[in-house]
Amino acid sequence: MATVHPRRSGAQVLIDQLRIHGTDTIFGVPGESYLAALDALYAQRNSIRYVICRQEGGAAYMAEAYGKLTGKPGICFVTRGPGATNASVGVHTGFQDSTPMILLVGQVAREQMEREAFQEIDYRRMYGQMAKWVTQIEDARRIPEIVSQAFHRAVNGRPGPVVIALPEDMLTDEVEVADAGPYKVSRGAPAPQDMATFRELLAAAKRPLVVLGGGGWNAEACADIKAFVEANHLPVTTAFRNQDLLDNRHANFVGDLGLGVNPPLGKRIKESDLIVAIGPRLGEATTGGYTMFDLPVPSQMMVHVHAGAEELGRVYQATLPINSGMAQFAAAAKAMKPVDASAWKAEVSIARTDYLKNIEPPAQPGSANLAEIVAWLNKRLPDDVIVTNGAGNYAGYVHRFFQYRGFRTQLAPTNGSMGYGVPSAVAAKIAAPGRTVVSFSGDGCFLMNGQEFATAVQHGANVVFIVVDNGTYGTIRMHQEREYPTRVHGTELRNPDFAAYARAFGGHGETVEKTADFEAAFERALAADRPAIVHVKTDVEAITSRITLTKLREQALAKQKH
Repeated sequence: MATVHPRRSGAQVLIDQLRIHGTDTIFGVPGESYLAALDALYAQRNSIRYVICRQEGGAAYMAEAYGKLTGKPGICFVTRGPGATNASVGVHTGFQDSTPMILLVGQVAREQMEREAFQEIDYRRMYGQMAKWVTQIEDARRIPEIVSQAFHRAVNGRPGPVVIALPEDMLTDEVEVADAGPYKVSRGAPAPQDMATFRELLAAAKRPLVVLGGGGWNAEACADIKAFVEANHLPVTTAFRNQDLLDNRHANFVGDLGLGVNPPLGKRIKESDLIVAIGPRLGEATTGGYTMFDLPVPSQMMVHVHAGAEELGRVYQATLPINSGMAQFAAAAKAMKPVDASAWKAEVSIARTDYLKNIEPPAQPGSANLAEIVAWLNKRLPDDVIVTNGAGNYAGYVHRFFQYRGFRTQLAPTNGSMGYGVPSAVAAKIAAPGRTVVSFSGDGCFLMNGQEFATAVQHGANVVFIVVDNGTYGTIRMHQEREYPTRVHGTELRNPDFAAYARAFGGHGETVEKTADFEAAFERALAADRPAIVHVKTDVEAITSRITLTKLREQALAKQKH
C-alpha cells in the first residue's frame, strides 16, 4: 500500500526539512520573495527561532558564526538581488573559514527568469566561486532531496557554505512529498599505513612543529590532539585566527601563525625539519604570504592532514598527505605509541618562553594602552568566554595579548573581513546565552555592521562590544605609510560618540580615554544587563603592537632614499 503524504506548500515542506535537520535558529532579513517561507516559519515559531537582523551582511555573518560555534550549518534567509549581494560577505567568510552554513535566497518567479526581472540574479553564476554548491529548486517535490544534499555538502569533507535559490512561486506550489531524514556526518579516517609512516617521520625528526587549524573540529578532537602533543612533547602553534584549538595557557602552546607573527616563532618554523599541519589550508595569512615554506615542495618534511582531498597538494606538496576528518585523525594520533622526544623536548620550553615574552604588554603611545587593556581582560574574563573580532590592526592586539582557553572561545574571520565582530558576537550570545561574550571592533570595522547592535537589544543578546577608535582605517593607513609615506589620503575617519550610539538603541554606553579607567567601565558594562558599548579612544601612533606610526614612516622614507 502506497504511503500517503500530507499536501503542503513548498514553503511548508522547506521549513519542515530545516526542522528535521536540527535547525533551531535562523538569521535573516525579511523580503517579499520568501513571504511564504516566513509564513511557514510562523507555524514553527515555537521550535525555530527567527533572528531579525538589520542588514543581510550581518545576518550572513551571524549564520557563519553560528556554524563555527556549533558545528551545525548556520542558516540564513535573505531576499533576492540586493539582499543576496549584501549576504555574499558572509558566504565568502564561510568559504575561506571552512564553516558549514546554508544561505537561502528568495528568487523571482520561474516564469519571469532570464528577463532581468525586478532584482533578478543568476545565483549559480554569482556565488559559484565562493560556495561548495549553488542550486535552485525548480520543483517543490524535490525540496527534501535538495535540502538534505545541502546539509550533507555543508558539513562533510571540507565544511563550507551552500546556497539555495527559492523561486517565490515554487514556495507556494502545493505538493505531496515524503520528508528526508536528518543529515549524517561522514568523515574519512587515516589509513593504518598513514599513521605508521607519520610515526616514522616524527621519530626521525629533530625539530618538529605542529600547526593546528581549519574547520571540522570539535571538543573531543581538541582533547585528543592535546593528549597526543603531551605524550610526544611537541610544540604547538595555530593557524591564523584558529588559536582556540589548544588552550593558549598550555605548556606546549608556543604561539600563532598569522599577521605580525612573533619573530622567534617565525624563525623556528623556517628552521623546523618536520611540519605537522593538522587541519589548516596553509593559506597566505598563515604562511607569511607563502614565504615560510618553499613552493611547491617545502624544504621541511611536511605532514598535511585535511578533510578535503582537493586541498592536499593544491599549494604545498606534502611529504605525507592524509585525507581525514579532524576527530578521526586526532583519535588515531592519541592512540599512536609515543616516539622518543629527547631530541626536541628541551626546545618546547624555550619556545614557550619566547611566547610568554611576546604577550607581555609593551609601552604604547597615547593615554589608552590597548595592549594593557587586553592583558587585563585576559586575567579578568572567565575560561569559557567567547571573544569575537573583525579585521583591522586592533585585532592584532587581541590575538597577541589574549590567551584563548579552549575550543570555540574565538570567533574571527580568517578571510580578513571587516564588520564581523558585532554580528558574530550577537550570534554567539544567542547560541550560548549562559556564556560571557566580548566583541572587539575597530571604529571602521564597527561602523560596517554596528546597526546589528539593534539586533542585540531586540533579542536580549547582552554582549560587551569594545570599540577601538583611532580615527582611521588603521590597517590601510599602515600599508599607506609603508608604501607612500606622508601621503595620507582616503583613510581618515570622523567618528560618532559610540557610547551615545549605544544609549540611543537602548543599550549601555561607556567612554574610555585612559587605561586606568577601563576596568571600572568594563565592569559597569558587564553588569548593565543589556548590550553595552565601551568606546576606547586610542592614539593613531599606536598603529600596531610592534611599531609606531612615526617609526613606520621613518623606515619607509629611509627606504625611499636608498
